[in-house]
Amino acid sequence: MNWTSKATFALSLVGGLALLGVATPFTDRPKFCAGCHTIAPSYESWAKSSHKEVSCVACHIRPGLEGWLHDKVLAGAKDTAIYLLGTPTDAHNLKASVNSEVCLSCHRHILRVSEIAARDLPSPVKEVGLIMNHRRHMQAFKARGQEEGCTTCHSGVVHDAPIKGYPVVIPRGHLSADSKPWYPIYPEGSYLRDRALRDCFSCHDGKSRHDGHILDQKCETCHLPDKISGALLFN
Repeated sequence: MNWTSKATFALSLVGGLALLGVATPFTDRPKFCAGCHTIAPSYESWAKSSHKEVSCVACHIRPGLEGWLHDKVLAGAKDTAIYLLGTPTDAHNLKASVNSEVCLSCHRHILRVSEIAARDLPSPVKEVGLIMNHRRHMQAFKARGQEEGCTTCHSGVVHDAPIKGYPVVIPRGHLSADSKPWYPIYPEGSYLRDRALRDCFSCHDGKSRHDGHILDQKCETCHLPDKISGALLFN
């Protein structure tokens, strides 16, 4: 390689790094993501959620070089190519993953909460006496090996609306057992509609087993007995 070729290569490298340095912060902004009409509904729901101060990349891109290269550079380039040259996925069928370790980077304390007495429960689950043990569920998800995690139960916390009058998106409640009619706003047969209709009974169906036990549907399995009669989901 002669001197001219080396100089050209060096200038190209410096120029590329400079462009990357300028482009990366710009593409990290939520409004940049909203520039794609397919993502716009997700942006609008995020802007009204409890996570509106958390940027898109904070949840959807894993920390570290591998996460940045795979989740942002490669996935971003693929999505851009599809948006410009192909047929973008319908907004109601988007499937975006959030690694549980990303969630736990802010919410790791939830694994230390005993959650076996009302005093340990956060509102509003305190009112319905939900004794959800997060650590055991995370261990069960890992054992099942189906890439489940935090978003298995909390998938709508940012990009969905409260269900049946709950003050927050969670707890999702028992959609199939509740006396209140409720239907998702998403089209029939769409991924988001199917996701919205999944609830605790998706696993606790009286048939599935974990650690040698059947995941039954008894109220007392997940709720404190003295709270059941006044639980919001049965009003």
